[in-house]
Amino acid sequence: MNRWPLGVFASIDAGLGVRLEVAHELGVKTIHLHTPQQESRTEGQAREFLTQLDDFGITITCVFGGFAGESYADIPTVKETVGLVPRATRAARLVEMKEIADFARRLGVNVVGLHIGFVPHDTTDPDYREIVSVAQDLCDHAAAQDQAIHLETGQEPADVLLKFLEDVNRENLFINFDPANMILYGIGEPIEALEKLGAWVRSVHCKDATWSDEPGVSWGAEVPLGEGAVGMETYLRTLKNIGYTGPLTIEREIPQEPERQKAEIAGALDLLDSLKTKIGT
Repeated sequence: MNRWPLGVFASIDAGLGVRLEVAHELGVKTIHLHTPQQESRTEGQAREFLTQLDDFGITITCVFGGFAGESYADIPTVKETVGLVPRATRAARLVEMKEIADFARRLGVNVVGLHIGFVPHDTTDPDYREIVSVAQDLCDHAAAQDQAIHLETGQEPADVLLKFLEDVNRENLFINFDPANMILYGIGEPIEALEKLGAWVRSVHCKDATWSDEPGVSWGAEVPLGEGAVGMETYLRTLKNIGYTGPLTIEREIPQEPERQKAEIAGALDLLDSLKTKIGT
């Protein structure tokens, strides 16, 4: 695979990504796939998906987990509902996340991503140790079938995430770096974070955003690639500096406006193509 093939975040029957047909129309060859709904994660469905992907010439490079009941309505709601951190749903979601890893294996995908949720910043918090244990359990399940787990950036500052990765202490645990999430959650400058976390970054999203007036309290705003505060040329140059060679996966979360979503992703593809030429990849 060439350095930085362009891709999109896609969905078959659930989630925020574009449909596979749209990914094909846009000419991309790699996708991050939002996990299908539970009833679709069967051996037969996996075969059907693989046939469709083969017809389109598309490769899945990461399957992203997601759960019923998650809400990104605002930052407090994310803390209460997203990932493996919320105590009320933790055990059931760990079981489901293992099932998602198993489904990814049926698809021949060796990378599984997720938002783990808001990890406590205080490492002496008993809940912190429990979440470390949950992450270890998931990593061990994935390792047994030669898979890696990628935690997406967003809810923790770089130093907190780095400490968590070190405490989990699993060789198959890495980062999916999303620069816009750092801005949307108001938890740190994305380029500085990428430099700190570079050794752990194994997959990335290309997404842009503007800062909230109250970072960390209210949402920033997601905007078309190149129109936000990330600085896409600097982002790509930093990825080059840390030695990242994998796909550049565009994520644009406006599924309720499919034509606008498609047009903005097409614009993002053009921008990334031009930046790749400028940077020399």
